[in-house]
Amino acid sequence: MMESAVHLCNSCGEQVGLDANGEVFVACHECYFPICKACFEYEINEGRRVCLRCATPYADRAKDDDDSKVSGHQSTMAAQINVSQDVGLHARHISTVSTVDSELNDESGNPIWKNRVESWKEKDKKKKKKKAAPKAETETPIPQEQQMEEIQSSEASAAEPLSEIIPIPKTRLTPYRCVIVMRLIILGFFFHYRVTNPVDSAFGLWLTSIICEIWFAFSWVLDQFPKWYPINRETFIDRLSARFERPGEPCQLAAVDFFVSTVDPLKEPPLITANTVLSILAVDYPVEKVSCYVSDDGAAMLTFESLVETADFARKWVPFCKKFSIEPRAPEFYFSQKIDYLKDKVQPSFVKERRAMKRDYEEFKVRINALVAKAQKTPDEGWTMQDGTSWPGNNSRDHPGMIQVFLGHSGAHDIEGNELPRLVYVSREKRPGYQHHKKAGAENALVRVSAILTNAPFILNLDCDHYVNNSKAVREAMCFLMDPVVGRDVCYVQFPQRFDGIDRSDRYANRNTVFFDVNMKGLDGIQGPVYVGTGCVFNRQALYGYSPPSMPSLPKSRGCCCCPSKKPVKDVSELYRDAKREELDAAIFNLREIENYDEYERSMLISQMSFEKTFGLSTVFIESTLMESGGLPESADPSMLIKEAIHVISCGYEEKTEWGKEIGWIYGSVTEDILTGFKMQCRGWRSIYCMPLRPAFKGSAPINLSDRLHQVLRWALGSVEIFLSRHCPLWYGFAGGRLKWLQRLAYINTIVYPFTSLPLIAYCSLPAICLLSGKFIIPTLSNLASALFLGLFLSIIITSVLEIRWSGVTIEALWRNEQFWVIGGVSAHLFAVFQGFLKMLAGIDTNFTVTAKAADDAEFGELYMIKWTTLLIPPTTLIVVNIVGVVAGFSDALNGGYESWGPLFGKVFFAFWVIFHLYPFLKGLMGRQNRTPTIVILWSVLLASVFSLVWVKINPFVSRADSSTISQTCISIDC
Repeated sequence: MMESAVHLCNSCGEQVGLDANGEVFVACHECYFPICKACFEYEINEGRRVCLRCATPYADRAKDDDDSKVSGHQSTMAAQINVSQDVGLHARHISTVSTVDSELNDESGNPIWKNRVESWKEKDKKKKKKKAAPKAETETPIPQEQQMEEIQSSEASAAEPLSEIIPIPKTRLTPYRCVIVMRLIILGFFFHYRVTNPVDSAFGLWLTSIICEIWFAFSWVLDQFPKWYPINRETFIDRLSARFERPGEPCQLAAVDFFVSTVDPLKEPPLITANTVLSILAVDYPVEKVSCYVSDDGAAMLTFESLVETADFARKWVPFCKKFSIEPRAPEFYFSQKIDYLKDKVQPSFVKERRAMKRDYEEFKVRINALVAKAQKTPDEGWTMQDGTSWPGNNSRDHPGMIQVFLGHSGAHDIEGNELPRLVYVSREKRPGYQHHKKAGAENALVRVSAILTNAPFILNLDCDHYVNNSKAVREAMCFLMDPVVGRDVCYVQFPQRFDGIDRSDRYANRNTVFFDVNMKGLDGIQGPVYVGTGCVFNRQALYGYSPPSMPSLPKSRGCCCCPSKKPVKDVSELYRDAKREELDAAIFNLREIENYDEYERSMLISQMSFEKTFGLSTVFIESTLMESGGLPESADPSMLIKEAIHVISCGYEEKTEWGKEIGWIYGSVTEDILTGFKMQCRGWRSIYCMPLRPAFKGSAPINLSDRLHQVLRWALGSVEIFLSRHCPLWYGFAGGRLKWLQRLAYINTIVYPFTSLPLIAYCSLPAICLLSGKFIIPTLSNLASALFLGLFLSIIITSVLEIRWSGVTIEALWRNEQFWVIGGVSAHLFAVFQGFLKMLAGIDTNFTVTAKAADDAEFGELYMIKWTTLLIPPTTLIVVNIVGVVAGFSDALNGGYESWGPLFGKVFFAFWVIFHLYPFLKGLMGRQNRTPTIVILWSVLLASVFSLVWVKINPFVSRADSSTISQTCISIDC
C-alpha cells in the first residue's frame, strides 16, 4: 500500500479519486492532505472551510474549482503525496487502511469478515443520510453577507497558530556553542598533556586522578550537548478561546482528567491535599470538562473524611474564585500572600465576601485538623463509619477497591446554583501476594477508572502537594495539544516545578532552577523534555501504547550512524511490539469509522484483535480506548459504570496484560516518570515544555538536609535501576530509530549520573591525601601546561556565564546547584549505586519513606532540623579529612622552609575547593543550635583518625635517611 499509486482518503478510507482533468484530486495545496472529493464537499457544506491537517483555508477552491489552477499543481501534488507516503506521514491511518483493504481484496481472505465490513459501511452510510435529511429541512437561510463575514472571521482565527517557538537570539547562542567547541578542544590538549606527563613519585594518585577527570569530561559531554539548541515557547490563550469557545456554540475544548496521588495522610497532611483538590475544582476551564480523581493508596479513612469536608467547602470556594478571578486558587496559599489584595478588585462586595470566605476557611481548617488529631491513635477494633460499619481499609495491605463520587454525579451544585466539576475518591484493591508497584500502579488504576467514568482525552497528574498556581494552566497546555499541526505527535506537555517555603538562599538547591530553566529548555529544542513525575498533561492515547500518527516506518537495515549495514539487523522484540501496535491501530480505525454495529460484531472484532491480552478483561474499558477524542461509549450502561470501575482496579486485573510493560506508567523503577516518558519517545512521540509567566503549579519541597538527601537517594536509585534493566537507553529502542541521538544522550545522562559518585568521592579525597603524604598529582608545570590549565578554567567560567545569559538563571542558583551536585554525589548517589546493585543482584529491596510535605509553624522551621541518617557520614568525613590535611600541609611547609610553600598552594587550592562545595552541608549539619548528632561525630572522628594514623605512618616530615640515622642514634644511647 505504501508503494502503490492508489491514494486513500484519510476521512472515509476510500480512494481519493480523480478530478475533471483525470489527475489525482487534491483539496489543500499547502500540505496535500489526502481527502476525497465527496468528503471535501461534505466539509464545505458543514461550514468547515479549512484543511484538517494544517488549518489552511481552502474557501477559494470551494467557490470555483478552476482547472487551470489545479493543472498547474498536479505534477507537484502527485510527487508530494508520494513523498509524504514514503516518509510515513499519517502512517497510523495509512497502515490501518491498507490492512482493511488487503482483507477485502484478498481472494483467500475470510468472506465473513468481508461481508461484515461491507454491511457495517452500508449501515453507516444510511445513518448519515438519515441524519442529513431532517437537518436540511429545519435549517433557516442565513443572509449571504453575514455568512461571508462569519466564514472570513472563522478562517482567520483557524489559520492563526495557537503557539509559536521563540528561538534564543543568535547573539547569545552562537558564542555559547563556540565556547563549547573550544572547551572540547582544550580538553583534548589537556588530557594529552596529563597522560603524557605521569607523576612517577605518586603514580597511583596520578592514575586515579586521570580516571576521575576522564569520567568528569564524559559526564560533561552527556550533560552539555543536549542543550545545543534551547528554545522558548509562547502560547495564545485568546486564540484558543476564539477557536473552540465561540459564542452561541457548544464548547469544543477537550476534557481533562486530573490525577492526585497520596499515600500516607500523616506524612502528606490532608490540608495540603485539600488545597490541591480545591485549586483543581476552581480551575479556569469549562466545568463539564474537568474531573478530579484522588488516589488514596493507603486506604486511610482520614483521607476519605477530609475529602468529604473538601467537597462541602468547594461549594463556597469555587464560585468565590471564579467571581473575583483570584490567584492562586488554593485557599491556604491565597490567604497567606503578603500583597495588597484590594489591587485590581473593583467589586464593592469583594472585601466583605473575602472576609467571610477567610472565616469559612479557618473553620474548615479547624475541622480538618480535628480529623488529623483524632487519627493519631487508631482504635484497637479499627475505624468505623457513621453508619456503624467497619471501614474497609483498616488493613492498608488487604482491602477491597473503593470508589466514591463526591461531586458531579448527582447534580451537586455550589451555593450559587452552578454545576461543580466531578470529584472522585479511588482506593485500589490490595491483597497479600500481589505486586502493587507503588505509585506507578496507583496511577495506572486511575487511568482505568477515569476511562470508565469520564474518559477525557487528556490527563493531568499532580502530586498531593502541588497545587494549581495558575488557573489558566490547562488552557496553556491545550494551546499545544489541541493544535492540529503541533499536537498530532505530542505525548505530553511538561510544566516546570516551582516551590513554596524554601529559604531565600536555597541552601540545598531545592528549586532545581538549573535543571528546569536550562536543561529542560535545551531538551525542548530536540525531542522534548523528560517527564518529571508531576505537573504534566498527557495524551491518553500515548499512555495506551499507541504510536503517533506520523510514526516513521521501521528501517530495513541498520548499521552505524555513518555507514549503514547491508545486512538487515532486526530486533525481534521491537518488531513484535510494532506489529502488535499495528494490529491495535487497525482495530481502532475500523471501530472509529463504523458507528452502527451490534454487540455480536463488536465482541467478534475485539476477540479477533486480542485486546483482552493487552488491556485486560473489561469490554467497557477496551471500547473507551478506541475513542480517540474521549467520551463514553454509547453502549455503556450508566448504572453499571461504578461496578465496572471497581472491577478494573482489582489487584489481579493487570495479570497477563501489557500494563506497566507497554501501557500506562511503566514498572521496574522507583522513578517511573523517567521510564514512562522514555518509552513514549522511543515510539516516536515528542513532548513540549511550557513555561508560562505565572508558574502553572507550585509544590512543597523537603527543605531539611536529611529529607533532601533521601529524596535525591530515591531519584538516584531509580536511575540505577533503569541502567540495570532492559530499558537502559544505552541499548533499548534502537530498532525503530525514533529516538533522536541528542535525546538519547540526555536519557543516558539521567541514568549514569549516580555513578559519578565513585570518581567524585575519590577526587575529593585526593587533596587530603596529597597534603598528608607530601605528594601531588600534577608534575612541575611548564608554560604550556599553565596555559592549558588557565584555558580550561576560563572555558568553564565562560560556559557558565553564557548559560546564565541565555537561560536567565542567577549566579547564586548556578553555584548552589554546583555545591549540591558535590554534596549529593558523595552521599546519596554513592549509596544509590550500592543499593541498586544489591537490589538487582541480591534481591535486597530498599523501602523508602515518604518525605514530609509541611513545614513547622516557624518560618523555615524544618531547615534546621537534623535527623540521623547514614547519608551524613561520607560528606562529614571528607570535610574533616580535608581540614586535617590543610593543617598538616601548613605544618609541613613551616618545617620544610621557603621552597615547600610553592607546591603547597596547589594542594591547598583543591582542598578548599572541596570544603567550599561542602559548606552548605556543614552549615546544615550544625542545625539552629550548632548541634550535630553524636553518632555522626563519632563515625567522622573514627574515619578521620584512620587517615591521621596513615599520615603518621607515612611520616612526611622526616626522610628515610634521617629516620635511620635517628634510630641508630637512639640505639647507641645507653639507657
